[in-house]
Amino acid sequence: MVDLPRRAVLAALALLPVAGCASPLGTFDAVVPKDGGGRRAARGVAYAAGPRRTLDVYVPERTGGPFPVVVFAYGGSWSSGAKEEYDFVGRAFASEGFVTVVFDYRLVPEVVFPGFVEDAAAAVAWTRREIGAYGGDPDRIVLAGHSAGAYIVAMLGLDRSFLAAAGVPRRAVRGVIGLAGPYDFLPLDVSASQRAFGDAPDLAATQPVNQVTRAAPPFLLATGTDDTTVRPRNSEALADRLKSAGVPATYTRYPGLGHVDILIALSRYGRDDAPVLADAAAFARRVTGG
Repeated sequence: MVDLPRRAVLAALALLPVAGCASPLGTFDAVVPKDGGGRRAARGVAYAAGPRRTLDVYVPERTGGPFPVVVFAYGGSWSSGAKEEYDFVGRAFASEGFVTVVFDYRLVPEVVFPGFVEDAAAAVAWTRREIGAYGGDPDRIVLAGHSAGAYIVAMLGLDRSFLAAAGVPRRAVRGVIGLAGPYDFLPLDVSASQRAFGDAPDLAATQPVNQVTRAAPPFLLATGTDDTTVRPRNSEALADRLKSAGVPATYTRYPGLGHVDILIALSRYGRDDAPVLADAAAFARRVTGG
């Protein structure tokens, strides 16, 4: 019997048709085994007006608390994605002892930059107001994201005008976790970035590397060495800029992982490929004192 590589099996799973799943990632989420030790405590909660502005909350199934909080933003080129496809992510972080929020946001072409970042700020504001009812600590929030979602949370952590406008104090966000994020992607040479950012009056200001100040929170920037969608140089460039400003920044490269692999490694089935969840959880505990 041939022993297929784990990621080959994952890729095959992602292509299987499952009723009610509109995307390969939705199919993957439907069939992959989920972590125990956490549960979804709320689904489809509105954090602002509109069908794309809702969130789900996952909580640890353990005593104690209040628990530190992870707010997760998914990717999809700022033009696709749904929180239902990331149940495995919510349960993974909840199993590690974090109250976890996974939110939807408006997508291109309904909005362009900065609309999706503003939605993320509103989701964090809801979290700060309401997460205590779910056992979370509103003053110990870590922002996390993959791909376009990593861009979004990086901008929230660096350009504090977004969170300030939403009423979130600087001290509430203790750190940022970016998985395979685009942080330094000028010129706009792919259609996804052109559609999302092409009308911005100041393109330089859309780049996280240009928003770094010494007031930024600690960052964990992780990427796969085989990522050809968002090149590792993005994470390296932002890490270098943060360190130059005196901001604690950890830059981690996972050998052999591609753009989607680093996300799938958060799941139970993909976890043997790289310690992405363990590293992210350790960082989140360190910056929150959790």
